[in-house]
Amino acid sequence: MSISLSAITGTAVTGLTSPTYTPTADTPPNAWSKQYAITAIGGTQTGVDTASSASKPWVLTFSRPQNVRQLNAVDANNILRVVPMNVYVASQRKGVLPLAGQPAKAALFRTEFRIPAGSDTADVPNIKAAVSCYLGALVQQANGLVDLFTQAVL
Repeated sequence: MSISLSAITGTAVTGLTSPTYTPTADTPPNAWSKQYAITAIGGTQTGVDTASSASKPWVLTFSRPQNVRQLNAVDANNILRVVPMNVYVASQRKGVLPLAGQPAKAALFRTEFRIPAGSDTADVPNIKAAVSCYLGALVQQANGLVDLFTQAVL
C-alpha cells in the first residue's frame, strides 16, 4: 500500500488557525489496513484534544480489499456481464463528548471507494480525475461540512 502519512496540514476551517496534526503508525485492525494515531496537534485549536487516547481515540485507517478482485472473462457473445468492485476505505475515528461530564463517544468519518475491477489498468486517467475532484470538493467545503454536522444546514 502506498499510503504513508507524515505531518498533516489541516485545511482551513473557521476557528482553527494553522492546524497541524502529527500521525504516528498504529496497530491496524487487520493485515490489509494501515492505521495512524494522531499523537500531537499544532497551531491554535482551542478546545481540541492534543492526542489520541484509549478513552478518546483519534485514528485514521486506510484499507484495501482483503483479496483484490479481478475482471471476469467475457461470455461467448464477447460481452462482459459482471464487473466486480474492489472496495477501498479511508476512515477516521475521533473521540468527542456528547455532553460535558459524560464519557466520550467516537465520531466516525468514512469514505468508501468502489473501483470496478479492470479500470485500474484500463482507465487510470479517469480514476485520477475522480480522486482529484472528490477530494478537492471535500476540501473546498470544509466549513460547509462543519455547518452540516453541527447545525444540519446543507
